[in-house]
Parts: sequence; structure tokens; C-alpha cells
Amino acid sequence: MNLRPYPSACRANTTTLVPRMEHITVVSARGGLEEARHRVHAVAVSDGEVVAAAGDPAHLTYFRSSAKPLQALPVVRARPDLEDAEIAIACASHLHRSDQLEPVRSLLAKAGATEQALECGPEPTRLEHNCSGKHAAMLLLCRERGWPTEGYRLASHPCQAAMAVEIEAAAEVTSPPTAVDGCGVPTYALTLERAAHAFSRLDSLDGGRRVADAMRSCPELVRGDGAPDTELMRLGGGWVAKGGAEGLLCAARDGLGVALKVEDGAQRPLGPALAAFLEQLGFDPGELGSACVTNSRGEVVGEVRALRNEAAR
Repeated sequence: MNLRPYPSACRANTTTLVPRMEHITVVSARGGLEEARHRVHAVAVSDGEVVAAAGDPAHLTYFRSSAKPLQALPVVRARPDLEDAEIAIACASHLHRSDQLEPVRSLLAKAGATEQALECGPEPTRLEHNCSGKHAAMLLLCRERGWPTEGYRLASHPCQAAMAVEIEAAAEVTSPPTAVDGCGVPTYALTLERAAHAFSRLDSLDGGRRVADAMRSCPELVRGDGAPDTELMRLGGGWVAKGGAEGLLCAARDGLGVALKVEDGAQRPLGPALAAFLEQLGFDPGELGSACVTNSRGEVVGEVRALRNEAAR
């Protein structure tokens, strides 16, 4: 495996592959007046090479929940009998709907664990925490490997050591910077180029096709209606996608990996920015670019849109 020193070689790798293009600018307008403006960086990678970029492909950010499909790989390999819904929820940032909580309970049952064993914290309960599927899958992995479950979220635990191996192998980096994610497990800093590269390889990784196919078959479990990752997978064509906190989204199709990051961490620009970047890549974005601003009555009072043919300032 050709592991790159991190992150300096990643920056060197992105400076000469493609011409530098302006970042994607997304605006929120109400009544014809622009109220907010967001800068979005985006990159597409195929066969380890940057094939398109907007903004800075070497932008460094934490992988956050976009890492979940990779974090699901060890348990999928350990338990090939898992249902699609169980795998999809392990990769999800769910909205604690009843159909999403059912596969979390199923994973807990297979792990011989209760809700109290989940170390994701209560939001509003441990089961309803949007990362409970990932945590239940980690508990199941501990059971299969014979590891203690207490403290499975900590960087010093074998479970998280296994997660680090998966992230480093997929992104082909060594010792990326780490921090603690919102649910208590480690998260890893990657350049957008490396995040896109990791996703571009998902289908080819051991257990990756199983993970990707489960997400494609159950996109509504991964997030929900209107979410860019869910809606991109619903477009078909083989897309697999996962969003992350602070305005991150990663996706892949046919060996092409894509990563987008909203510079200010907002989530609402992701759909329009993703649509604009997909069009640049020659894909039909469907309705991903349509984002409305609504008031508390549910009335449409504005729109969020990517600016076209305008240099970002």
C-alpha cells in the first residue's frame, strides 16, 4: 500500500493536476435581496488524480460523519449476515424516525447490548442520537472481536484503533490529525482531495461494495427527505453519498470520488453547490439545486442558489 506522508504531500499533489477554478458561491435570497453568501470548495478525484476542482482541493477539514461508510467496514466483514437496513443505519446520521430506530435496535440485539451501552450521549436519548447506528455497530464489532465494550468510543480502545486503520487505508495517508467528534469517537482531518479519494475507492475496498449497496438500497435511512446525500442516492446511477457536520459532503460513483466543504460550516448551501459541481462534471443533478427558504408557516419566501458564471470574491 502506498501511504502518503500527511498532509504536505497531499497539498503538493493538488497544485499541478488541474487549473485552479474559483470556489462555488451559494447565496440565500429573500424577496429578491441577497441575505447571505457562502463559499464552497469542491473536488473530484478518479484513479488518485484530481479531475475537477472549485476552490481549494487541499482544504483541510475533519471527516466527521462522512467517515461512517468506512467505519462500517470492519463490522460488515465480521458479520456478513447483516441486513441492508442495519448496514445503512450504521452509516447514517439519522433523524430518529421509527423506521430508522428499528435497525438500530436490531444491531443492539445482535451485539447483546442495551441502549445504555451506547456511548454517544443523549440527544434526546442515546437511541435517538443521530449517530446511534454507528455506535451500535461498534458495539457489535466489539462482541465479534471479543473486545470489552466499555470505553469503545475512546482513541485508546481497540475499536477505535480499527477505525483509524480503515480511514488511513482508504485515504492512503498516515497519522492524520485527530480530534473528538460530536458523538465522542475520534474524527480525522483530511484534505478534501484525500476525502474524495477515499470515497472513490469505497466500492473496491474489502466490504465496501456491501456497504455502498446497502446505502444505495436504503437512502432514506442514511438521512431523510431533502438531505443532499439521500437525494443524490435517490437519483440512481450508482451514487453513494454521506454528509458530515460543518458543511461537508462526500460521494462516489463508478470510481469517481467527490468532496464538498462549505467554508463557514453551513449545511443549506450543500444541495445547490453539489448540483453546480455535478453539472460541471457532466452529471444531471436532478432537483438537488432547488432549495427554498421557508417561513414558520411553511410559505416559500426565498431561495438558496449557486451563482453561475460569476467569479467569487
